[in-house]
Amino acid sequence: MSRSGLCQHCESAPANHTCPNCGSLVCERHFDRQRGECASCSVGMG
Repeated sequence: MSRSGLCQHCESAPANHTCPNCGSLVCERHFDRQRGECASCSVGMG
């Protein structure tokens, strides 16, 4: 799912993904496409 606004992780890049686990709006850099979740959830922190 895509959303707009700033990434909730880096707060500087445009957010173009929403994590299905925690709902965070994240940029491409902070979204793990392989796992389909944000970087925090991907490493078990979400």
